[in-house]
Amino acid sequence: MRWQTTRYDIDLSQPRVMGIVNVTPDSFSDGGRYLSPADALAQCEQLVREGADILDLGAESSRPGAPTLPADEEWARLAPVLKAAVTLGVPVSVDTWKTAVMRQALDAGADIINDIQALRDPGAEALVAAHGRCGVCLMHMRGDPATMQQFTQYDDVMQEVSAFLRLRDEALQAQGVAPERITLDPGVGFGKTPEQNLALLARQREFLALGRPLLVGWSRKSTLGVVTGQPVEARMPASVAAALAGVLHGARVVRVHDVAATVDALKVWRAVHLPAELRTSTPLIG
Repeated sequence: MRWQTTRYDIDLSQPRVMGIVNVTPDSFSDGGRYLSPADALAQCEQLVREGADILDLGAESSRPGAPTLPADEEWARLAPVLKAAVTLGVPVSVDTWKTAVMRQALDAGADIINDIQALRDPGAEALVAAHGRCGVCLMHMRGDPATMQQFTQYDDVMQEVSAFLRLRDEALQAQGVAPERITLDPGVGFGKTPEQNLALLARQREFLALGRPLLVGWSRKSTLGVVTGQPVEARMPASVAAALAGVLHGARVVRVHDVAATVDALKVWRAVHLPAELRTSTPLIG
């Protein structure tokens, strides 16, 4: 199994670690730490040293209640970091839902569009289809970050999330996007209660019937705080445990803040679960 992206065909025969770099003042976990381009680039370099297979850059917070940022301001934050990050030897993902920002990011060499809105902004599907090669992650969310926690009523959360992802996958393929370019994300914490998030993890293998690689992001999220009673700054052990649980239930990419700890945990997982020839890190295929 591979994930086709702009510059890399990512080998998903083993799980991959996507390292988060938030170029924002208000993200729920690390807002403000990497707002300057120099600090953000230093964090990119650090995560690559720690073993990140993919970098995910975001310049607009998607925490619950976050306001929408104008596209030009989002791009101003993102542009200098992206320009440098694409030289670091790993695929670079851009976390945005705005078509205008996607266009600029792809023009600047981004490998992946990671969209919490699953390409529902006008023109987004056509833009990605016209690119011809970039990877995309389609995520489930109701509403937007400012309103999503008002929309947590489901008859069957697993069935409804799965149906949404199937429809978005089919819509993108109808635009001519190859299946190999698409991954799916159930959207942990986006328009869902803690109980619903845990149910999605318990039943995560059912998403494999959709036929696409799964990307999951549990890192430091509030559900882990509910389970452990720990504040966000103390959720690294829970985040690593959740990432491993995601992998055990079929995820091929885990999106995390704590790259070094997750990489080490996956080394132990590989030693136990993978054949000997796959236990060492498999390089990305460019």
